[in-house]
Amino acid sequence: MIRTQVQLTTGQIDALRNLSRSSGKSVAELIRNAVDQLLTAKPASDRADQVARALKVVGQFASGKSDVSRNHDQYLAEAFALQFR
Repeated sequence: MIRTQVQLTTGQIDALRNLSRSSGKSVAELIRNAVDQLLTAKPASDRADQVARALKVVGQFASGKSDVSRNHDQYLAEAFALQFR
């Protein structure tokens, strides 16, 4: 292994130490695991891919409402209210 140095905030190191105590893993092991997860995560798509994916869903869904463009804020507020009940 190669030794390296990183700077963490007080909150980050406190949280890591608490997690270390509760999990029985060292802080170094927790950091290595986090780096492994970051490196194996699916890379973020580029802008062209995002646009292409967004265009694929255009017209795929219908609300049955004819005033969504005028009242979208109201519909969003209602949807979020239902979601967080």
